[in-house]
Amino acid sequence: MNNNIGVEVEETVRDLRQYFKTGKTRSVTWRKNQLKALLNLIHENEDAISKALYQDLGKHPVEAYRDEIGGVEKSAQNSLDCVEKWMAPKKSNIPLVFFPAKGELLPEPLGVVLIFSSWNFPIMMALDPIIGAISAGNVVVIKPSEQAPACSSFLANILPHYLDPNAIKVIEGGGDVCEQVLLQKWDKIFFTGSPRVASIVMSSAARNLTPVTLELGGKCPAIFDYPSDFKMAVKRIVGAKWGVCSGQACIAIDYLLVEEKYSSELIELLKKFMRKFYGDNMMESKALSRIINKHHFERLCNLLKDPLVAASIVHGGSVDETNLFIEPTILLDPPLDAEIMTEEIFGPLLPVITVNKIQESIEFINSRPKPLAIYAFTKDATFKKKIVSETSSGSVTFNDTLVQFLCDTLPFGGVGQSGFGRYHGKYSFDTFSHEKAVLHRHLCLEIEPRYPPWSKFKLEFLRLAYRLNYFGLVLHMVLHMLGLKRHN
Repeated sequence: MNNNIGVEVEETVRDLRQYFKTGKTRSVTWRKNQLKALLNLIHENEDAISKALYQDLGKHPVEAYRDEIGGVEKSAQNSLDCVEKWMAPKKSNIPLVFFPAKGELLPEPLGVVLIFSSWNFPIMMALDPIIGAISAGNVVVIKPSEQAPACSSFLANILPHYLDPNAIKVIEGGGDVCEQVLLQKWDKIFFTGSPRVASIVMSSAARNLTPVTLELGGKCPAIFDYPSDFKMAVKRIVGAKWGVCSGQACIAIDYLLVEEKYSSELIELLKKFMRKFYGDNMMESKALSRIINKHHFERLCNLLKDPLVAASIVHGGSVDETNLFIEPTILLDPPLDAEIMTEEIFGPLLPVITVNKIQESIEFINSRPKPLAIYAFTKDATFKKKIVSETSSGSVTFNDTLVQFLCDTLPFGGVGQSGFGRYHGKYSFDTFSHEKAVLHRHLCLEIEPRYPPWSKFKLEFLRLAYRLNYFGLVLHMVLHMLGLKRHN
C-alpha cells in the first residue's frame, strides 16, 4: 500500500461491492469453483505454508499440518460437499389459519465481509472463515495479522492466483491500515484476537450497525478429577498445553484444578510426559513453537517476575531471549490475585490450583469471566451434569482437550468476554448468511375478521386465532364465509 492508505481501502471496498451486485458470487458454480481452488492451493503449497509457519512461529511441519493445513483442507472439502444443500431453500410449516399458504427460509449472502485473522494460527484463522464466507456467496477482504509477516505475505501473494481476485482481496499492514479498514461500511465483520482490539472493532462496527462475530479467548480451565485412567488424561493435558503453539492458543488450558492430595502425583506425571514429548533438554526441543515476538516474550517473562509467582515454580522457568523461547513451566498454587491468574496467559506456563474437593472447582470457575472452553477429566456422571448446568462457557469437553475445535458438526464460539457468534461447518455458512423468511399466500380466501368495522364476533374470532388450534379456527372461518353461520 502507498501513503494514501484510506483511498486504496475505499476503492477496494467499492470495487468489491460493485462485483457483489453483479450476482456472480451467488451461484452454486462460483462457490464450488472457489472451494475447489482453495483445495488446490492447499495441496500445491503445503511446503510453502509450512515454511511460512516455521518462520513466524517455529512450528514443526507436523504441527503445522495437524493444526492448520489439515484443518483447512477438511473444512474446504466439507463445505464443497455440502454447500448446495446448505444454500437450498427450506420449507417452513405455516399455521392453518393462513391457509392456503406456504413458507420457506432462503439463505442469502450478507455482502461485503471483513475478516481479521490472528497471528497464532495465521493460516487456519484466515482461510477457515473465508471458506464460510465463500460458501455463503459473499465477497471478502481478509486482513492478516502483521505479527505473522511471513504468513501474511504468503496469503497476499498466493490467494489472487487461486481465488477470484474480484471477490477475495487481501489487505496487509499494521495499525494504520486497520484504522482505515474500520472506517469503511461492511456487511459483516469477523474478528479473531484479543478483547482489547475487539472492543475497538465493535465500536467501529456500531457506527454502521454492522453485525460482528468475535472469537476471543479467556482463561480456559481444566478440571482433573483423577480418573482411573489418569495417565491418558495427563498425556492429553501435556499435549494440549505445550504441543499446540506452546500454549499460544485461545482454547489452550490456562490453569489446572486438582484436589490437593493428588497434586504431587499429578505434577510428577506432567513432568514425565513432558520429557517423553519434548526430551530431557526442552530448551532444545524441535517440537515446541517459539513465542511470536519480543513483546509477547517480555509479557510472559513479566508474569514470572513477581517473587511469589516465581516461588511457586515447580518445573521449568528457563528463557532464551535470543530465540524467543520459554521452557514449559509448571507453577503450584501461585497467588490468585497475581497477573498470571487474572489475565489470559497465552503461553507455555501452567498454574496448578489445588482445592479441597474437586466439586469446589465449579465455584472457582464461576468466580472468573466466562471462558471459551472448559475441559474436565472425570467419569462421574453426576459431576459432569453439574459442570454443564452450573457453569457457562463457549464449550465443554470431557476427557479430552482442543478436539472440539476440529469437530465441524459442533459450533465453535464463545460467550461473554470470550466472544460471541459461532462458526465451523454449517455454522460458518450460517454466520455469513441471512436466512430470509418468505411467505406465499393466495388471494382466493380472506380472513375477514382482521378488518373493520369491528364487532363482538370479530373480537372472539381473534381471541380464538391466538389461543386455540388452527384447524378448528379455519373451519370456523370457512363456514362463516360460506354463510352457514350467522353472527351480528
